[in-house]
Amino acid sequence: MEGNTADAAALSPELAGAEARKLQIALVDDDRNILTTVSIALQAEGFATRLYSDGETALKALLDNPPDLAVFDIKMPKMDGMELLRRLRAHSPMPVIFLTSKDDESDEEAGLQLGADDYIAKPFSLRLLIARIRAILRRAEPLVAGAAPASPADPAPATLTRGRLFMDPARHQVTWQGEPVSLTVTEFLILEALAIRPGVIKSRNQLMDAAYPDDVFVDDRTVDSHIKRMRRKFKVVDPAFNAIDTLYGAGYSFTDG
Repeated sequence: MEGNTADAAALSPELAGAEARKLQIALVDDDRNILTTVSIALQAEGFATRLYSDGETALKALLDNPPDLAVFDIKMPKMDGMELLRRLRAHSPMPVIFLTSKDDESDEEAGLQLGADDYIAKPFSLRLLIARIRAILRRAEPLVAGAAPASPADPAPATLTRGRLFMDPARHQVTWQGEPVSLTVTEFLILEALAIRPGVIKSRNQLMDAAYPDDVFVDDRTVDSHIKRMRRKFKVVDPAFNAIDTLYGAGYSFTDG
């Protein structure tokens, strides 16, 4: 099932000019009622929507014509959301929000470990989903527009080199020892917040502020899961990677060299 594409209009000031790109949200869920309800709500907010009722159909479409963000359910026919995300992440850092079972925390953990940028438990508030979508698009927007994101406390340089780490925010590129490492938007912003000030311990709250600057609530488990996944990605390139340190009870720091 695919359709219901609307022009992107009436977007927030932070996404000014984005209507020319027709921001698109892909919704993947085998529940037709959820697809219809969420699509109508997003179109009312000025987004375009693309709808898919199974993961297998969605995967080809998302790779052939990537949207700006995708929202996946987990339990679907042909290919479930976990497998869809795993296969998508092999080719694309596209922002993804996972819809999980309210009673199954393992779904949340597994989704984050596979590279989801965020998750929302069913049943969910449409207002919350739209807020999360806007938050992630705001974070991704500087990377799309070619400008490095910055905060008043820690302005981000055009590129960042820390020992063996190189980051280019404008191109969303990360290398370690010259080898590319593919990070999601959330992972990139957490790593950047750590690498800007090497050796300085950043609390989970500080890292959440860096990755979720729009006062969107996430819990500690989310940050921890992103850190674990980042470490695994770097260890594929360098099995001895240990540049992200944990100070239990305090937070994380980046040290290399």
